Amino acid sequence: MSVEVLTFGCRLNTYESEVIRRNAESAGLGDAIVVNTCAVTGEAVRQARQAIRRLKRERPETRILVTGCAAQTEPETFAQMREVDRVIGNDEKMRPDAWAATREYLAGTSFGIADEEKIAVNDIMAVKETAAHLIDGLDGRARAFVQVQNGCDHRCTFCIIPFGRGNSRSVPMGEVVGQIRKLTENGYREVVLTGVDLTSYGGNLPGAPRLGTLVKQILKHVPDLERLRLSSIDSVEADRDLLDAFAGDARLMPHLHLSLQHGDDIILKRMKRRHSRADAVAFCDQVRRLRPDVVFGGDLIAGFPTESEAMFARALDLVDACGLTFLHVFPFSPRPGTPAARMPQVPRDVVKGRARRLREKGAAALAQHLAAQVGTHRRVLAESRENGRTEHFTPVRLNAPIEPGVIVDATIIGHDGRRLIAA
Repeated sequence: MSVEVLTFGCRLNTYESEVIRRNAESAGLGDAIVVNTCAVTGEAVRQARQAIRRLKRERPETRILVTGCAAQTEPETFAQMREVDRVIGNDEKMRPDAWAATREYLAGTSFGIADEEKIAVNDIMAVKETAAHLIDGLDGRARAFVQVQNGCDHRCTFCIIPFGRGNSRSVPMGEVVGQIRKLTENGYREVVLTGVDLTSYGGNLPGAPRLGTLVKQILKHVPDLERLRLSSIDSVEADRDLLDAFAGDARLMPHLHLSLQHGDDIILKRMKRRHSRADAVAFCDQVRRLRPDVVFGGDLIAGFPTESEAMFARALDLVDACGLTFLHVFPFSPRPGTPAARMPQVPRDVVKGRARRLREKGAAALAQHLAAQVGTHRRVLAESRENGRTEHFTPVRLNAPIEPGVIVDATIIGHDGRRLIAA
């Protein structure tokens, strides 16, 4: 029987879930569900626990295995759940031998039994390398994701992720290029580079190549790749070659999602971010000069500790200052063990209200972008038979059923406030 994987969180988790499924099936696991968790907020952990309980109610005879960032940072939380049969760490989840060991462990235990071997989680900080996990594609997905980096060396005061992912480590360029060439040969027309801190790529590799070098090598050595896209980046780490690639190769998609987090300099310092508000605005202006049609998204946190109304206003107007189109808004969630959890907290009702106002600002920015697209001609990658994405990652409702993975020319005739409508 097949192994199902329920994925929470980022695009890197999406990629890793495919590796997990294939490794677990190859190890002989059957009638099992793997929950690949996210730890970025307390709400993400709560949702994972809720999903686990629901799955067990619906399928009481199915083994439930939990992995991912939340499993790495708080394994006991999941091990204590009677619905959970094993907890597997973030390093272990990518290793075939760990899934073989899990099969043997499950063969000798009853459902949900608690013992010292229920937790298979190592010290993630001791992991020094990230291997390429060569896969032919991702089931049911029109674009392919390729992990080129993992972990993070920075210690933002709000973030638990380095303790779930470990320190930064990168996949050698030759292995990345080889994997993308294989995916292109298998029919994928768009590839997304993913990582926890993508713009720190190469720091642990010989010669310390930068992300821009990797991007140029991919574009040079995989000429048949039609579209290359980046997941979230930290603008302060963007290198000259990366900017050159944006300016000089249309196959690098004109869409960047930026890890901004806030628009007030005092809050940015308290977050231990490495950029200022002026840095963020200047970067967006620079990229827009190089690639006038670029569209920006951004992560923003509402209600960070000590945030005043005036400070929040600086975050709110950063949307206009940077010209952001796609917003990921996070109400601040104190994560145990992080410095921000010990700072003076903003009342929860205020946090939720500010997050709502940020989302409203984002909805208005998106509506403005959608309206500006009406009458244009776009190349749309079909994600399903009726929906796709433009070069700018803008969602589109297609006028006729299209096979997923196909790129079509489309004329934009309208929008519904959330997505474009093609003729």
